[in-house]
Amino acid sequence: MAGNTNGGPSAETQQMIDTCMRHSLYSWSARGKVKPMPIVRAKGIHLYGPDGEKWIDFNSQLMSVNIGHSHPKVVQAIKDAADGLIYAFPGSATPSRAKLSAKLASLLPEPMNTLFYTLGGAEANENAIKLARLYTGRFKVLSRYRSYHGATNACMQLTGDPRRLANEPGSPGFVKVMDPWPYTWKWGDDDAEIVKNNLTYLEEVIHYEGPDKIAAMFIETVTGTNGILPPPKGYLKALRALLDKYGILLVCDEVMAGWGRTGKLFAFEHGDIVPDIVCMAKGLTSSYVPLGAVGMKDEIAEHFDENVFWGGLTYNAHPFACNVALATIEVLLEEGMVENAARLGSVMREEMQGLKDRHRCVRSFRNIGLFGMVDLQRDTAGTPMAPYNGTHPAMGTLNTFLRENGLFTFMRWGSFMCNPPLCITEEQLRESFAIIDRGLDLVDEVVTDG
Repeated sequence: MAGNTNGGPSAETQQMIDTCMRHSLYSWSARGKVKPMPIVRAKGIHLYGPDGEKWIDFNSQLMSVNIGHSHPKVVQAIKDAADGLIYAFPGSATPSRAKLSAKLASLLPEPMNTLFYTLGGAEANENAIKLARLYTGRFKVLSRYRSYHGATNACMQLTGDPRRLANEPGSPGFVKVMDPWPYTWKWGDDDAEIVKNNLTYLEEVIHYEGPDKIAAMFIETVTGTNGILPPPKGYLKALRALLDKYGILLVCDEVMAGWGRTGKLFAFEHGDIVPDIVCMAKGLTSSYVPLGAVGMKDEIAEHFDENVFWGGLTYNAHPFACNVALATIEVLLEEGMVENAARLGSVMREEMQGLKDRHRCVRSFRNIGLFGMVDLQRDTAGTPMAPYNGTHPAMGTLNTFLRENGLFTFMRWGSFMCNPPLCITEEQLRESFAIIDRGLDLVDEVVTDG
């Protein structure tokens, strides 16, 4: 059954929903307006509801269930881990910590050989801020407006997107700059011009803020929630060179873009660079259990041989979670899911082009691997369906249609996400776009001539 066709949830399901609503707060929502999606199990690329519903998970939940749901090898590893050492304090040495650290060091480029473990992406970014400040002795941190780095205190100020605004004023020292891809205009007509103009502007900001005051610049290697925006060709290398000129660290937030999502293990590989610090989570365990990590170059790690790293977490290097990460990485690599994401990237782009060819409402699209987004328009002149940080009723109409016809994904302002698990097949990918294709017929009805 696609969606729920019986006119509403069963009494038992409604009780579950009501209990969740009564006793818990939902993120980024007013509790009285949220309508939680009932899910009782998941397998592969599919989610299942309590009343017979079945949906394709076209967003990997929060762009995080990279290997698909309930993979039997990882489920077994979870059971095995529960029979072993479940928890030990952060100052201990454990087998799973040793194995995972060695594995990650082997997968990260030289000279990145040291990890600090967290329980998620925001904690990884928080600790990367500490690492950068303590290592450089500088305080300011650059980040971009079309970024999201987490909902914890410092990360909310590191974030550029509108969720930051309600959490201000926050901690000092965070400086925002424009992205290579602004929301409604552009830096140039081709990648070379965009890179040149954006980085000329960035260098001027660096001078305004004091080069010797800036510890690091944080970027989502591929911007995630705020547009699925791969960097222009040449941007990462040019940014790396500019920051090196002033001794500013480059921190790549790969919480969303890492672990195969873009068709490479880490998204920075597309730019042929090595960051100073890389932050990861989500796909590290495919969200089966919470775990994040901060990888760093040897020179940064060696600074803390004699200098205290003033950070700590009760669940740092949690033995149970480290075992699950090892199993997840093994599945991702041995089953060729990174390669599958790379191969199916062209299929996704072909399907997106088909949507644009057939629908007046499609404004633009982009993807890198299985990391994609489609932007919609309200008129043929190309006006975005929704303004920055806004919405449009047609997006709710589309979302309802997709849910009722067996597909789950996220809407973001006037766009929708295309981020399925990396185990998806070509047939399943095309099936997903066929559902979207039908749903866009409804959106076409609101498009006017520009």
